Amino acid sequence: MAESLGVAVIGAGMAGKAHAAAYRAASALYSPVLPPVRLVSIGDVNAEFGSLAARRFGYERNDTSWQAIAEADDIDVVSVVIANSLHREVVKGLLAAGKHVLCEKPLSDSIEDARAMAEAARNASSIARIGFTFRRTPGIAYIRDLIRTGVLGKVLHFSGRYWTDYGFSPSAPMSWRYKGGPGSGALADVGSHLAYVSEFLCGDIKSISGGRHSTVIDKRPLPLAAVMGHDHAAVSDTFEAVENDDYAAFNAEFENGAGSFEVSRVAAGHANSLNFEVFCENGAAKFDQRRPSEIQLFLNDGSGNENGYRQVILGPGHPYIAGGLAMDAPEVGFGQNDAFGYQARAFLEEVAGLPESESLPRCATFDEGVRNMELLGAVTESALNNGKTITL
Repeated sequence: MAESLGVAVIGAGMAGKAHAAAYRAASALYSPVLPPVRLVSIGDVNAEFGSLAARRFGYERNDTSWQAIAEADDIDVVSVVIANSLHREVVKGLLAAGKHVLCEKPLSDSIEDARAMAEAARNASSIARIGFTFRRTPGIAYIRDLIRTGVLGKVLHFSGRYWTDYGFSPSAPMSWRYKGGPGSGALADVGSHLAYVSEFLCGDIKSISGGRHSTVIDKRPLPLAAVMGHDHAAVSDTFEAVENDDYAAFNAEFENGAGSFEVSRVAAGHANSLNFEVFCENGAAKFDQRRPSEIQLFLNDGSGNENGYRQVILGPGHPYIAGGLAMDAPEVGFGQNDAFGYQARAFLEEVAGLPESESLPRCATFDEGVRNMELLGAVTESALNNGKTITL
């Protein structure tokens, strides 16, 4: 095991700060078996954003180029949390420099770039993983356990949606999120989460049909200054065209069962609303990200007289919670920020060389990231061909 691990995060925006905070917390989760974690650098081309994040989360410095982080001898582990179109160059450069890389999803903005990144990962001497953060949510992991152990049994039907509202206002400023080819909008941003969650629970998707994209706000004003995350900053009178989807929907066939999916960035009143129901031969389960400390569970009692959902409050008997929260008592609660901490912990355990049998479940591979993008690509192909069925 290494004497210590030096960590950097490239990207000081909303998700970048989540990664930065997660590394700060990671060594305090579970038993202290990690080597000392050194919080070294926050990288961002905007020096002000980088400096503020470095001070806030206790990192030693900030850098304004990914090359500086790649060349730094005191950095071993790097999270890449920047615009999707920049992932390929940065990740390949970091891997060539021998850094361990945790990349935000989706892997890139094109399948060609994603496959090139996966090839670089296979040939690298270091570890490369992608952050599928919702796999770390205790409620989702528990529903998977109920399916896999036969309590819920074989999946028959999955229904999921991920509605957000960061783009519902026409005055929301133009950013990289509104640029790119078909399928690089809401589908890539939040649909990528919904797609991997569905396969995590239900198994491989075999085909996609009924793909639909819609751009309902076709132009946006340019901001007057740098914008972080989904911030609504002051804007100019100059507009640029929106190039990708505000809304997307599709259907899927799994090995067992079928599914329907809907994603949006213009769903007013739904700031971050991932919801799904999974219907199985022995019952069903329901998850709502706005209530992450519980699931709804229905187990068929046979008579039909008392069938229906009941609330299950998550606690130490469910995945990730026991030993993984400072206060791991029943009904203390859990949120999305905690999932980033579990993700960082899992990545650091793998980098440190801890056996998989003694670690949290490993982070997803770049090949799994390619698979996720192939699903999104199939949705886009279906949408561009009047809902045509696409076999995977």
